[in-house]
This record gives sequence, structure tokens and C-alpha cells, in this order.
Amino acid sequence: METVCNKLENCEVEVKVTFSTEEWKDAQDKALTKLARNVKVDGFRQGKAPAKMVKARIGKAAILEEATDMILQKNYAGILLDNEVNPVGQPQVKVDELTEDVLKVTVIAPVAPEFELGEYKGLDIKKTTVRVTKKEIEEELKNYQNQFAELVLKEDGVVENGDTAVIDFEGFKDGVAFEGGKGENHPLEIGSGSFIPGFEEQVIGMKVDEEKELNVTFPENYQAKDLAGQEVVFKVKVHEIKTKVLPEIDDELAKDVNIDGIETLADLETYTKEQIKNRKQTEVDNKFNDDIFKAVIENTPFNVPKVMIETETQNMLREVEQNISQQGLNMELFQQLTGKTTDDMKAEMRVQAEERVKFNLILSKIVKAENIEVSEDELNDEIKAIAEYYGREVDEVKQIFEGQLGQIENDLATRKAIQLIKDNIK
Repeated sequence: METVCNKLENCEVEVKVTFSTEEWKDAQDKALTKLARNVKVDGFRQGKAPAKMVKARIGKAAILEEATDMILQKNYAGILLDNEVNPVGQPQVKVDELTEDVLKVTVIAPVAPEFELGEYKGLDIKKTTVRVTKKEIEEELKNYQNQFAELVLKEDGVVENGDTAVIDFEGFKDGVAFEGGKGENHPLEIGSGSFIPGFEEQVIGMKVDEEKELNVTFPENYQAKDLAGQEVVFKVKVHEIKTKVLPEIDDELAKDVNIDGIETLADLETYTKEQIKNRKQTEVDNKFNDDIFKAVIENTPFNVPKVMIETETQNMLREVEQNISQQGLNMELFQQLTGKTTDDMKAEMRVQAEERVKFNLILSKIVKAENIEVSEDELNDEIKAIAEYYGREVDEVKQIFEGQLGQIENDLATRKAIQLIKDNIK
């Protein structure tokens, strides 16, 4: 067998293979033997007919096809290994010449791109300092105040912004009631934005027992396609009006919040400040990481094979499925609510998927360039951390990850590469 390896554009490698006459003839003999087991020739026991008769019965084309499959199955891995080809997707095999004397094929495999590392040290990225203002604390305290507000029946007067109106409603399109557009004794907080735009505003000013027709238009992106952008009429009746009575922001409110260790307003203010600080710090950290992510990618431009992007897109889709399942939904229901198909979701994900692939490839190259290694102690510490997180024994985790410890080691090396980038920020 002779092979010639060539690099192609678009991150592909082709290996042209010419099998020797001897091994090709041997493959044909084995193919004939295999196929002959199922051939019946009158006057002969199955498998005992003369080779020429069996060969004539099977046909040359079938033998050559079977022989091609057999010789490729036997040599496929060796062809790639001998030519140092590491596919990142399923290679394609094309038969160039096929006769009883000659078999020539071409194997085309997608491979990881080759590129030169751009700048990853000394990146000019600033991390915002977190500050919590008095106004932010006050706003958060007002949220607690609203949470513990008491709804009091309004005997007289009309619906005002902030009130809760208990209503019956039914929607009509072109005079015909539409599905999902009816409710009875529904508590609607005016100003919450829970109904379609224009609905709540028209309820303002209504009295108890008053009936009214509201003209509204569904948003263009509404999940129900038959209603999106459509003008409809809602018939509404107000049964009750409840107004919100806010409690004082004081020690009593702090106790009502029912957080361990919170007894006074001062305690609640301190707690609130810390919560806001942590939330803002998370946002700052996420932006910092995202800025690093984008800078590293921009500094090292290169193309990646479509198959790698598609694989990462599938991974991202599975992540979404896991997330929505944790929320008690399934993909079908999620797509109905969002109005998006699987293809729509994948199309939106592909840009991010490509960036993820590029970033991971760059990090792998940084690991090699910086000779980043993971010690046995670091690996053991990580396994211990995994065990603690899932409430398992260390030996049990080692058994679960048997044969996959290299992946954990790779993850640790990648983290160290990211930390190296951060440590060298200007």
C-alpha cells in the first residue's frame, strides 16, 4: 500500500491510497469466500461449488464492492495513523479507480486548523470596581416593601396604576373568540406589564361592575403566530379593585423578610448592600471574562472546519435542553412558547459555537506553548472536589471517570491557561 498525503483548503487533508496488487487480490479472495457462503448452486452442497461457478453467480461488481469494504475496514485506521491525520469529523472515502487489478481511493478528512498564536499576554482589559450606592439600597428596600404590601379592597373610586383589578375578560378577533383569550376572576396588577401592551392602560379609570371593550394589537413577535401583529377586541368586566398599602420600612419589615440573622432595619440594609455587591461583582466578572474571550479570539484570526462548529452547536443545544428540563419544561413546549424551531435555535447558536471552538483551540495551543502541566496532586484535588460536589466517595468518582481522567486533566490545564492570561493583563 502506498499513500500520498496533501493538505487542502478549509482545514482538510486528503490521503491518496494505492493498494498493492497482492493485498488487493487477497481482499478479493476473502470477499469471494465470504459471499460464497450464501450462494446455492444446483447439484452442489452450499459452499462446495467450484469457485468459477460461484464467482459467475455472484458477479464481479459485487465481489469488488465487498472487497473494497473489507480492505478499507482493515486499513482505514492505519492510513490515518501512518499519515498523522487526526480527524475532527467523519472522513469521506472516494474510490478513484476500481478494477480486478487496481484499487485506488482518496480519504478526505476534516482536521483541526493550523494557526499562529496571536497576543494573549499584556491584554489591555480593565475590570470595573464595584460600588453600591445608597439609591440602589433604597430601591432594593422598596422591593421588600412591595413584597409585603397588603391589598385592601377599594369600595369606591376607579382603577389606578398600581391597583389590582379582579376582572373577567374574553378576546375576539374579527368577532370570533380565540383560544386562550378568556379568563374569569383574574387578578391583574395594573402597571405590571403582564398583559399585552395597551391592555392595562385601558383598564385604568374603570369602576367596579363596569364593562368595557378594549382595542389592542398583539406584538409582531407574539408566540401564537395566528395572533401576532393582529388587532383584537377584549371584553372586560371589573369585579373588584384592590389597592396596595405599603408597610413602613423599619425594623418590623426587616423581621417580616425572614432572613436568618436579620432582626433590624440596619441588619437588612447591611445584608442588602452585600447582596447587591455580590450581584454586581458577578456581572463585572462575567464581563471581564467575556472581554478576555473576545480579545483572545480577535488577536488570533483563523478559520475552523464546519464540522467542529456543528458539533459545538449540538453541544449547546443539549445544554439548552438540560436547562429547560430543570425548569420543568420540554423542548417541544419551549419551542411553542418562543416560536422558534430547532433550526432557528441552531442558526442563532452557530456564531457563539464558532467562537467557543476557536477559544478552546487557542487555549490548547497556549497550554503547549507555555508548557503548562497538571500535577498528580492537582488532579487528585480536582477529583476530591468533584466527589464532594456530588456527595460521592473519591474511589467511586475515579471508577466513574476511568479512562476519562485525561479529560479532567485537560480541563485543569485549560483553566491554568486562562488564569495565565488573567495574570498578565495590563
